[in-house]
Amino acid sequence: MSVSDLRQDYDKFNLQESDLAATPFDQFDLWFKQALQGDVPEPNAMTLATVDERGQPSARIVLIKDYDARGFVFYTNYQSRKGHELAHNARASLSFFWQPLQRQVLIEGTTEQVSREESQTYFHSRPLGSRIGAWASQQSRPIGDRSELEHRVQQFEEQYGDHPPCPDHWGGYRLLPERIEFWQGRPSRLHDRIVYHTNGQGGWTTQRLAP
Repeated sequence: MSVSDLRQDYDKFNLQESDLAATPFDQFDLWFKQALQGDVPEPNAMTLATVDERGQPSARIVLIKDYDARGFVFYTNYQSRKGHELAHNARASLSFFWQPLQRQVLIEGTTEQVSREESQTYFHSRPLGSRIGAWASQQSRPIGDRSELEHRVQQFEEQYGDHPPCPDHWGGYRLLPERIEFWQGRPSRLHDRIVYHTNGQGGWTTQRLAP
């Protein structure tokens, strides 16, 4: 079978205006909880897209760690590629694809760093290996080989033991959304797409888009 022959029809659910929650955060919460309860692998995995100073976009999978009416939170090394790109251009987008539910959520907006207290609280909830890894990995920088990374892990294990502090170069970002699209797969590629836009007055408007 050629790549061009790969296709799947979507026929599980629909999305009607009458079903929408009052805010995109409530709608996201509903769909996220359904993804948690459904047969969705890593429902917290999302694609984060950023742009560098040349206008070159880059995308990678990260994990959402919190969300509320303020926005959507993820954590990373501030000195990583994504960190440098967000320092240059704070605008970014997130996308979730929950294939078993035949759904996508697309989120666009501006990022800001979360408070240091939030970063520290989350950091200390992580497994020890992940906390040591935040010190050992100079994320996105070239290294000679795997043994160099393993040596750094050993170095920080000896230095900090079971109580590594939260590095200054590590912490969270919150994406403050301006546009959130909910996409429900439908037969014959005639999908349901409804987008929430900020209205400039602290509220949201909705609009259906052609598939």
